[in-house]
This record gives sequence, C-alpha cells and structure tokens, in this order.
Amino acid sequence: MTDISRSGCPINLSLEVLGDKWSLLIIRDMMFGNRRHFRELLTKSEEGISSNILADRLKTLLDEEIITREDDPTHKQKGIYSLTEQGIELLPVLAQMAAWGYKYLPVSEELGIRARLLSEGGPKLWAEFMDELRENHLGAKRRRRTGPSVGERLQAAYESVVRRK
Repeated sequence: MTDISRSGCPINLSLEVLGDKWSLLIIRDMMFGNRRHFRELLTKSEEGISSNILADRLKTLLDEEIITREDDPTHKQKGIYSLTEQGIELLPVLAQMAAWGYKYLPVSEELGIRARLLSEGGPKLWAEFMDELRENHLGAKRRRRTGPSVGERLQAAYESVVRRK
C-alpha cells in the first residue's frame, strides 16, 4: 500500500491495492486457472495483458503480500507464483463480483458457468474451494475428499459448455 492513502476507509484502502482490473484478473487466473508461471499468466488470459503491465502488477501483489514467488526447481530462470492467505481470502470477493456480472451483464455461457456454480454453492462451496487453494498454494495438509474437487468440478462444467458449442 502507498505511504499516503486517500483515506482510512477500508473500501478505499482495498481499492488502492486491488483497484485496477489487471490485479484482480491475475488473482482470478491463479485461482480458477491454476496459472502459476509468468508465461502462463501472460499467454493464457483472454484479456491479453502486456508483459510490462503483468510484471508491474505481480510486483505490486508481491509487495502487498497477496502472492509469493519461489524459484521453480525445474528451471532456474522461472518462478512459481502462489497465493497467500490474503490472496485466497479474496475468493468470496471474486465470487460475488462474478455473481453480479452473471446476473446483470451479457457474459458468455462458457465463461459464466463458474460464476453460476459459485453463486449457487454460496459460502459453503467458497470455503471448500479456499481449502483447496490453501492445499495448492500454501501446502496445507490435504483433507480427505470424496469425489472431484471444487476446482475440478468448475473446470468440468466449463469444458462441458465448450464441447456443446
């Protein structure tokens, strides 16, 4: 966060950290697309972020401790980005934004399916998904699970819509 904030309002302070679209889209891609490398974040997003903007937003997210970066053991020049607990706890915010967009904006069926499922699943599903994100990004102990994970179910729903089209 900047040393000089416009106000101490929690919404203002949050927007000073996350108030540009790219930061939230990077977090979205890390959560829902499991994109953890710079190249994946650069090339696999439909919105087409430029490399200099991506580098800048990753630096901001690192500085704000929303993500971390570790060296990739398979390649010395690559890094693996992970969500921190602060980043993971943005899931309900993104789920609510997605639900609002799904309800009021002309979203495509394939990109809206996850929003619909997250909205229908509500806080219980969000909590389950956040636990999965903690496993994947923080190395938290795996919980016993029956059936596919939330991430797998969301991806399967997306793929099903894509196949139908």
